[in-house]
Amino acid sequence: MTAFSPLALLLVGAGGAAGSILRYAVGIWSTAWLGSFMPWGTLAVNVTGSAIIGLLGGAMAAGLPMPPEARLLLITGILGGFTTFSAFSLDTGVLWQRSPGLALGYLAATLGLGLGAFALCHALGRRLF
Repeated sequence: MTAFSPLALLLVGAGGAAGSILRYAVGIWSTAWLGSFMPWGTLAVNVTGSAIIGLLGGAMAAGLPMPPEARLLLITGILGGFTTFSAFSLDTGVLWQRSPGLALGYLAATLGLGLGAFALCHALGRRLF
């Protein structure tokens, strides 16, 4: 399979669509449950995405075989569509205009929780596989 083969494009596109739909759903649900004071949905998808990619990366580092097709679908497609740094940037900028302190708190929470979720789940993936 080449980088731009029809199968590769289909896997990335289908995964990206699924991930984007999931991201949208998390945004709607988080606003309904927690309100719109903070961009909880973006925080949730970035932390969850960091955890999942940490788990997959740790498992692959420990020798879990993952065919290129699975990587394209899961990592490039679904996780690429699910997590969204651009939305994080916009949310942080909007929060900064409203309250620089709140924006810094959101920035710290996203980075700390996201990197923490990645590290924890990367270690877990290495142990499980």
